[in-house]
Amino acid sequence: MKKFLLLVSLVAIVAFFSACGNGEEESNSDNESSGTDERWEEIQESGEIVVGTSGTLMAASYYDGEEESKDQLTGYDVEVMREIAKRLDLDISFEIMGIDGMLPAVKSGRIDVAANDVEATDKRKKEFNFSAPYKYSYSTMVVRKEDNSGIESLEDLDGKIAGGGATTIYSQIAEHFGAEIKTYGNAPNEAYLRDVDNGRTDVIVNDYYLSKFGVAGFPDFDIHLHPDLKFHPTEQAVVIPKGADKLTEEINKALEGMREDGTLTKLAEEFYNEDASQKPDEEIQELEGIDL
Repeated sequence: MKKFLLLVSLVAIVAFFSACGNGEEESNSDNESSGTDERWEEIQESGEIVVGTSGTLMAASYYDGEEESKDQLTGYDVEVMREIAKRLDLDISFEIMGIDGMLPAVKSGRIDVAANDVEATDKRKKEFNFSAPYKYSYSTMVVRKEDNSGIESLEDLDGKIAGGGATTIYSQIAEHFGAEIKTYGNAPNEAYLRDVDNGRTDVIVNDYYLSKFGVAGFPDFDIHLHPDLKFHPTEQAVVIPKGADKLTEEINKALEGMREDGTLTKLAEEFYNEDASQKPDEEIQELEGIDL
């Protein structure tokens, strides 16, 4: 399929890291609300919803082509948001930004919501509303093929060098188990993956789907997904300002319709070649003793 073939090319600009964490299947704001809120009123008045996303995260939010243009921005999260806007009878625009600035931009009102494979963690739910999940996944590791970078358990991260974003959940996990974090900012994933291949770093802790397609995009690198380690189940959702309950309700109604009519499944299979809109049917290790 078209999107899968794109993933194994080196044309698209790709970045590897989104901030994610543990969440509940229903968000703390997924409650019926008969009233309204200021943000929803402003969106209705303008007729447009402004969404923060990175444009560098294959296959969630990226540019389909060599030249970056608004028409070429695509990805699972991007197309989910386009469909939500369509069902809410709204225009949509995207603000491209790094993950470090995305959540503050929601809080300040610069953007209405954020969609960039962001995980709805318990800690984040104290500061933001979240939609119902539109993606379910878990964490894994990119390691060298020859010896799995000397890592056979999470405890073996102790003393290793892990490539990651400065504020991501994945970096927090790696640090919790004793890894030193080498940060890159909003860099293309070739930089992260090449460093594992050449030994500058040992490991990348990241989302299963993003890691799988990142590795597939660079077949000449001597790297693969760790064959045995699957941990930290995750739920990704739309980040919404705290207290914007009517906006949350409307987005959830759209998502519910998309799940019921198969749109979420269709989009997930188009971009991930698997139905990432459903919970994985396999045993995944929960993490304890880490506040995400």
